[in-house]
Amino acid sequence: MTASAPLPDVAHLLPDLHELVEIESPSGNAQAIARVMDVVEGWARALGAEVEHLPGGTRSFLFGKQDRPALILTHADTVWPLGTLDTMPFRVEGNRVYGPGTYDMKAGIVSAIYALRTLHQSGGWPAGGVQLLITPDEEVGSHSSRAHIEAAARQARAVLVVEPPVADSHALKTGRKGVGSFILALHGVASHAGNKPEEGASAIAEAARLIPVIHALAQPEAGTTVSVGLIRGGSAVNVIPALCTLEIDVRAGSLAEGKRVTAGMHALTATDARIRLELSGGLNRPPFERGPHTMALYARAQALASGLGFQLTEEVVGGGSDGNFTAPLSPTLDGLGAPGDGAHATHEHVRLDRWPLHVALLTGLLREV
Repeated sequence: MTASAPLPDVAHLLPDLHELVEIESPSGNAQAIARVMDVVEGWARALGAEVEHLPGGTRSFLFGKQDRPALILTHADTVWPLGTLDTMPFRVEGNRVYGPGTYDMKAGIVSAIYALRTLHQSGGWPAGGVQLLITPDEEVGSHSSRAHIEAAARQARAVLVVEPPVADSHALKTGRKGVGSFILALHGVASHAGNKPEEGASAIAEAARLIPVIHALAQPEAGTTVSVGLIRGGSAVNVIPALCTLEIDVRAGSLAEGKRVTAGMHALTATDARIRLELSGGLNRPPFERGPHTMALYARAQALASGLGFQLTEEVVGGGSDGNFTAPLSPTLDGLGAPGDGAHATHEHVRLDRWPLHVALLTGLLREV
């Protein structure tokens, strides 16, 4: 597809999106996720793909002669539980299509398949081939798929992540913060709150003292945020609490910042010697730091978009994706899926007036990289 070629017709995109969205696929439901992957596998086999089922549920589809292929990253899981379609049905309203998983990221899968069909129908695969990787657990940390993602990225000449663009925009994602999660358990000493409070060591009181210390590890000017998001503790109102747990979200603007916050978490101490601190967790996704290789990919995308008649921009965002794993290993560009808004929200939707432009952009990038 060139700038003068017709854009994809949404009438050709919507049936495939409808089919995927109607298969609800929450993270953790392996059977539901496999049904989505079965559909995608059928589409890929029709294009002559070499298919591999990898341990943990990830599937790989290879197109063309493989020699440092372009890697397309997708995931089949969504945040929505089974039955969501009852209250969030797939529907088209004006220039928007709504439904669970439309924007994040089943329309991205459809974009990739349409781009591959276009390449197949118009002269074949680019030199080096293309690999499409679809994973089952991106929304919950990519624990089973991370090794497969990193192995594919090491062999790739470029990685194109079909997560959606920045909400309600044409902005691609040229960087992402590292994502971490810590659990701090405080083990104190229980006692009767009325009769012998002095014999107790309150885990909740110690947690309250430590929360400002934890929040002080943030450095927003360096792109690093730290938030205690959940706190649980105590057993009864008349008992000095012996246990309290804090769940802490960390977003790090750079690898150095991630290491600094991790060291700060491990340096936490209790003021009461009777209270023991137990820390678990860490950085799950390394920072995707904006670098020259990513910006070179973005420059190509920007030129292609200009030829297609729209202005492309870019941002560094706080949320993580599987692109966090690939960016240190291969040139990576994220946000190449379908434009829209409402990720993880009830108004989740794709913009039908913008989607064809981004499908054409992805197709052009596959040809050029």
